[in-house]
Amino acid sequence: MAFIKIIHSMKLFFTLSLFLISSFCFSQKVFPVKYVNQSDVKVFEVKYENQADLKVFKVNYQNEAGKNDGNWFFVDYQNQADKKIFFVEYENQADLKVFFVRYKNQAGWINKNKTHLLN
Repeated sequence: MAFIKIIHSMKLFFTLSLFLISSFCFSQKVFPVKYVNQSDVKVFEVKYENQADLKVFKVNYQNEAGKNDGNWFFVDYQNQADKKIFFVEYENQADLKVFFVRYKNQAGWINKNKTHLLN
């Protein structure tokens, strides 16, 4: 009987721990704004992967988004976003150059010196 109580309390502890850890992690939720002065980061989409600072994968669901790892979830409203981005017309206007990849496992930083832009 005591053994069952110990197992039950261990399960409860692990469940609570996972809940607390997940509440401190935030998703990389982005919102594209219409005007540059509304943005946190100016972004330029490059044509080739080797030109990018960050390879980005657009996830379909908010819970699939990562924490600054290139897995972006585009939110519907500005107040839901972790970062507001503005897509610039020219590469030299950008803070961050991105390349959109087809598969989630391809996402990630190429230029790790720019990770602070999305923290």
